[in-house]
Amino acid sequence: MNRNDMAALIGQRRAGRRYDLWLIGAAAILLALGLVMVASSSITVSERIHGTPLFYFWRQSAAALIGLCLAFAVTQTPLAIWERCSALLLILSVILLLAVLLPGVGREVNGSMRWIGIGPINLQSSEPAKFCLIAYLAGYLVRHGDKVRTSFSGFIRPIGVMTLVAGLLLLEPDYGAAAVMFATALGMLFIGGIPLSRFIAWMTVASAALASLALLSPYRMQRLVSFMDPWQDPFNSGFQLTQALIAFGRGEWLGVGLGGSVQKLFYLPEAHTDFLFAVLAEELGLAGTVFVIVLYSFIIWRAFVIAGIAEQSGKMFSAYLAYGIGLLVGLQSFVNIGVNMGLLPTKGLTLPLMSYGSNSMVVSCVLIAVLIRVESENHEVRRRQLPEVGTPYAA
Repeated sequence: MNRNDMAALIGQRRAGRRYDLWLIGAAAILLALGLVMVASSSITVSERIHGTPLFYFWRQSAAALIGLCLAFAVTQTPLAIWERCSALLLILSVILLLAVLLPGVGREVNGSMRWIGIGPINLQSSEPAKFCLIAYLAGYLVRHGDKVRTSFSGFIRPIGVMTLVAGLLLLEPDYGAAAVMFATALGMLFIGGIPLSRFIAWMTVASAALASLALLSPYRMQRLVSFMDPWQDPFNSGFQLTQALIAFGRGEWLGVGLGGSVQKLFYLPEAHTDFLFAVLAEELGLAGTVFVIVLYSFIIWRAFVIAGIAEQSGKMFSAYLAYGIGLLVGLQSFVNIGVNMGLLPTKGLTLPLMSYGSNSMVVSCVLIAVLIRVESENHEVRRRQLPEVGTPYAA
C-alpha cells in the first residue's frame, strides 16, 4: 500500500467516526441557555432557602457534567449492545418503578413518591425508565414486527407492558410522565406498522382512560377547572397559571432583559423547574421563545431524519430507537411549553435539557447521545458502501 492509499484509508476511518455537529450544536445551545435561565430564575429562591444565590445553578451544572460524561460513553457504545439488553432494560425500569413505592426506599416530595434516596442523591425512577422503555419497544418491534402488524396478540403485549408501567407511575402519582410515555409507545407502534383502525381504537381507549382518571381525581379535576379559567380564582387554584401568563405578557417582543424578571421573585412557583419557559419568555421575549421552539423543532426533525436513514439502511433497531427519542422529546417539550402558555393543564414535566432537575438533565443528555450514535453508525454504513481503497473507483 503506497502513501496515497494509506492517507485515503486513514481519512475513511476518521470519516467513519463523524458525528452530527448540527444536532450537537442545537442540543449544546439549549443546555447552555438552560443553565443561564436556571441561574436567573432561581437566584432569589436559592438565596432565601440555601443562603447562596447560585445553589441550583451549581447543582444543575454538576448534573450537566455527569450527563455529558455519560453521553460521551454512550456515543462510544455500539447500538447492538442496547438491542441485546433491551429486555433487561425493561426489567430494570419496572424494578425502579416498584422500588420507589416501597416504604423506606422511596422519598416523598410535595405529596409524590417519585424518588429513591441513595445517600445525598435522589434518583427519579421515571426518568431512566423513559429510555429503558423506548429501547425495549425498539427491540420488540425488531423481534416481533410481523406479529405486531398482523396479529392482535403481537400488538397487545407491548400495550400490556405499557399499561403496567403507566399504572406504577400513576401510583406515585406521576400523571404527566404516564401520559407522555404511553403516547410515545403508541407512536412507536404506529410507526412500526400497526393498522390505522387498531391504532385509532387504542388511542381512543387510552385517551378515555386518562380522561377518566383526571375527572375522578379531585386534585386533577381542580387543575383542569383552574386551567379552563385560571382568572376565576387567581390567588388560589389558578395562581400558578396566571403568574405564568403575566410573565409572557411582560416579555412582549424582546423581553425585559436577562435577570430582569419580576415573576420569579416569589410570584411564580417552581420558576426554575416546571415554569422555566415562562421566565425565559419574560426575560427574552417572543424572540427568545421562538428561538427555543425552533431549536427543539430542529432536534425532533433531525431525530426523524436520522431514523429514516437508519430504516433505509436496514438498521431497524436504530431506526425505532431514534423515532422513539424524537417522539419523547417532542411530546415532553410540547407539554411543558403548552402548560407554560396555558394551552394544557399543569403536568409537572420538565423541559428537556433546560429545566432544573438532575435526573432529567442526565437522561436528556443520554437521549441526545443515542441519536448521535445512530447517525454515526448510519455514516459508517454509508462509508462501507463506497468503493474500497485500491479499486479503480477510489479517488
